[in-house]
Amino acid sequence: MRRFLRSPFGSALLGGAVVAAFGWVAIAAGLVEGKSTSTTTVAEPPAAPIDVKDGGEGNVVNQIYRRDGRGVAFIQASRPAEEPTVNPFGEPEGGGGVATGSGFLIDKEGHIVTNNHVVEGATKVEVTLGSESNSHPAEIVGADPASDVALLKVDVPAGRLHPLELGDSSKVQVGDPVVAIGNPFGLDRTVTSGIVSALQRQIEAPNGFSIAHVIQTDAAINPGNSGGPLIDASGRVIGINSQIQTGGGGNGNVGIGFAVPINTARDVVKQIQRTGTVEHAYIGITGGSVTPALAEALKLPAEKGVLVNEVVKDGPADKAGVKGGETEATIEGAQVRIGGDIIVEIDGKPVISMEDVIDAVDGADPGDKMELTLLRDNGDEKTVTVTLGVRPASIEEG
Repeated sequence: MRRFLRSPFGSALLGGAVVAAFGWVAIAAGLVEGKSTSTTTVAEPPAAPIDVKDGGEGNVVNQIYRRDGRGVAFIQASRPAEEPTVNPFGEPEGGGGVATGSGFLIDKEGHIVTNNHVVEGATKVEVTLGSESNSHPAEIVGADPASDVALLKVDVPAGRLHPLELGDSSKVQVGDPVVAIGNPFGLDRTVTSGIVSALQRQIEAPNGFSIAHVIQTDAAINPGNSGGPLIDASGRVIGINSQIQTGGGGNGNVGIGFAVPINTARDVVKQIQRTGTVEHAYIGITGGSVTPALAEALKLPAEKGVLVNEVVKDGPADKAGVKGGETEATIEGAQVRIGGDIIVEIDGKPVISMEDVIDAVDGADPGDKMELTLLRDNGDEKTVTVTLGVRPASIEEG
């Protein structure tokens, strides 16, 4: 029991989020809330070394810094005294004042990408670009707490803007060299370097849901790096530095940082620019990955799939007839419900683990229909069609 409970045993609460408890996780409204220990690599050739046109001297980190540092922003967000927050680094930001973070230019129109938690609740945002000494007022074009991505805009002549090239985070491999540029503890234009330590991590978003496919790095990231770029060896942005894992009583870097993948951010930015808002698909279940050991222990009718723990009342899955567990059980101290449906296929494709459900929901839009093949507790097979909903604004609303 103890052995298989250490493996990811996840869920789907509102459509992509994961809540972890002794391996149990919940897909809440399209995000994943909790921690996953899985690591995935992609078999792609390594990126070519950066080709810097202005001299080409110095090592790769120096070249990346000289080329891309100009497009990194130092962000100061003023909040009223009644708007206390807690940032993903675990530090309270109460009492108002000015919070600092990072961001980076993505076009010649003055659009800057940063983390939602850097500017959330701000009444005024000021941005300093590269090594400039003067700041510029920035407009918050839109933000998405579910992915912790925000889009700003500054009114600066195009000739003074140096947007960064965006890469493809799906091609990142464990071991790839990376560079982080940002403003840790307000120390502007700071560069650190390291490697991609792992892929497919999950971190908690500001609204309580989780962000999937997160990049883990050992490049030093600290409070103030939030929103800054994680850059590959070719000088392309592959992620947004967002959170760190700390140890002991400190909140500083211990070599475990997390970046929201740039492919996720790119999709969010497109939605913000198109409609001003971001919507994520929602299924409304909690559950977890079925393993052979779990199937044997619980006498399940399948050794693979996703066991549904709970179904959100009146949610998309509930309306489609998906059944949650009815029997309370304690597994490694965690209270769970057993006896629910097992999802074995989605749209005809086999479901091996919770990641398959997360990917399917995250890859869909609200209103899309999803065909689920289920195994009942007695082994009977049933097919239902779920019409995905819109993820709630926070996990509490689910």
